[in-house]
Amino acid sequence: MKILLKIKLALLFISLLLSCNSKPETVKIENQKRSVVQMVTSHGTMSMELFNETPLHRDNFIKLVNKKAYDSLLFHRVIESFMIQGGDPESRNAASKTLLGEGDLGYTVKAEFNPTLFHKKGALATARIESLDRVSSAIQFYIVQGKVLNDSLIDTLEYRINKMLARHYTINDSLYRPLWLDYTKAIDEDNKELYNSINDSINAIAKSYSNFKKYAIPQSHRDIYKTIGGTPHLDQNYTVFGQVIEGLQVIDSIAKIDVDENNRPLSDVRILSVRLKN
Repeated sequence: MKILLKIKLALLFISLLLSCNSKPETVKIENQKRSVVQMVTSHGTMSMELFNETPLHRDNFIKLVNKKAYDSLLFHRVIESFMIQGGDPESRNAASKTLLGEGDLGYTVKAEFNPTLFHKKGALATARIESLDRVSSAIQFYIVQGKVLNDSLIDTLEYRINKMLARHYTINDSLYRPLWLDYTKAIDEDNKELYNSINDSINAIAKSYSNFKKYAIPQSHRDIYKTIGGTPHLDQNYTVFGQVIEGLQVIDSIAKIDVDENNRPLSDVRILSVRLKN
């Protein structure tokens, strides 16, 4: 009994130490100065701060900025009231009407989901393809335009968040891993018929999958979505790692441009330069 009591007391002491240490670390992150980058585009200039809460994405972005990796690339995918996407390395010298969006750098960045970071207007986030661990593209990014929403629409989009989460946890369930392997094989072999069949099966299972904690959009986020706007259905499924703090009008200007059937602008929208300001 004495040994058991000592173990319990030791565990309690450790838990108290951990709880005491967590608050200063949070405060430290919040108070740490944020890096700011300036992106000059053919439609104007934006300044974006990078979040310290997502250090892997912050550091990777700064590394690419210092290498001038974004200079002369295009915003290759533009959807008004949703987002503008850029960073495909293959877009630098791409001819008009070339299908873009599959270029990358041969590595990925580990997902960094943070409950305080969300897809309000001006949010800077990373593109990704579907994977078991939802890793981010090394270089492709998007900036949110979105739109102002009411509670009814936010409720609908909250449902979409959990629909995406249900699918994510379904494909990560060992019971359904064979389905996922067949799904990725169908993609690799460009077997559209098999792909569609397996995709439908995964969605059917995910529809009733409940072995995960559902996400509820916080009221503070709802208030911003109802005033500033954004795209809440991407929350907690794509990593947000920065925010436009100057030049929101540039997003609106780019979002208005005419696009083709693949959402590529008919007139090139180019990133002229990206530089670290501090």
